[in-house]
Amino acid sequence: MQLSICESLKNIPAQQWNALAGNCNPFIQHEFLLAFETGQCLEKFGWFAKYFLIHSADNELIGAMPAYEKHNSYGEFVFDWAWADAYQRSGLEYYPKLVISIPYSPCQGPRILSRNNDPEIKKTLIKFALDFSAKNSYSSTHWLFNLKEDFEILRQFTELQRFDYQFHWKNNHYKSFDEFLSLLKPKKRKNIKQERRKVSDQGINIKTFKGSELDKTQWEKIYYFYQITFMKKSGSPTLSLDFFKSIADSLLVIFAFHKDEIVAGAICILGKDTLYGRHWGCYENYDSLHFEVCYYTGIEYCIKHGLKTFEPGAQGEHKISRGFLPVKTWSAHQVFHPEFKRILLQHLDRESLALEEYGKQLAASSPFRAIE
Repeated sequence: MQLSICESLKNIPAQQWNALAGNCNPFIQHEFLLAFETGQCLEKFGWFAKYFLIHSADNELIGAMPAYEKHNSYGEFVFDWAWADAYQRSGLEYYPKLVISIPYSPCQGPRILSRNNDPEIKKTLIKFALDFSAKNSYSSTHWLFNLKEDFEILRQFTELQRFDYQFHWKNNHYKSFDEFLSLLKPKKRKNIKQERRKVSDQGINIKTFKGSELDKTQWEKIYYFYQITFMKKSGSPTLSLDFFKSIADSLLVIFAFHKDEIVAGAICILGKDTLYGRHWGCYENYDSLHFEVCYYTGIEYCIKHGLKTFEPGAQGEHKISRGFLPVKTWSAHQVFHPEFKRILLQHLDRESLALEEYGKQLAASSPFRAIE
């Protein structure tokens, strides 16, 4: 096997990469990852691409892993800012580090690609990344939002593991939104109906569009909504309009119209059997509009088109009452400083106990009624 590192997907044939990535998860696709590069979304925000590759003796790509040298922790959604602060207070450098993830995308999915899902190729990629990090004096190596099966392999090579919770909606072969509502507890069902009614009573209509269907004005509107949400929260809109246009075939855009004018919008990404909610924005506040655009319209879309799951993004306990249930997400880490590794192991033990208790509380708050 030939091991190498490539710093641009432009140098990796899309057909070879996607043969390993499969067609289920859009974030690991060659086109999606390349859009970060061509859309100028990486280096100016501290992401420097390092694609780990394995070729066979006859030059076939048999293993690949999207990795980035990071000089901050922005856009990762597995929060290690406290780790970086502790390093700095001790006079040590936490950055650069190596992160194996999808930039700005808190979605669980494939991170370690191999021909025929070969675990030995995956193990070689993991060891390759750890050796590279050590030789280049990185403080640490991180695999974020992994599939459970890959997480189990990572446990063999990393000493630090974390988990957290997201909230996902599952399609139990519903024939309609009303059928989904019928399985909720009466109070939750009534609340959702009231919120949807408030939107319609304000004279607001909701329409969905594929990214490929947007005209110039609609592109400008949805990109403005994306930007303004970050501006309101003092964040940085890292994704460019060119990025979104490059992945137009994977986009589902939800617009809210009031008096025939677009007043709010949300960006979702379509997978083979999953809808991923991403960004939203609006001109002014309308009662319950956020819930309609970001949750209920997405649920209806999944039911209508037979999608199995709706992942509306990171965090948000308020999603539970609207039918989204807690799901564990997994990350694996290797820190090379022995003393910090020891301290972090103790910290993660305490964190895991607290999160397990938190998970029990989340499970107990299910909005679904008991089925006799």
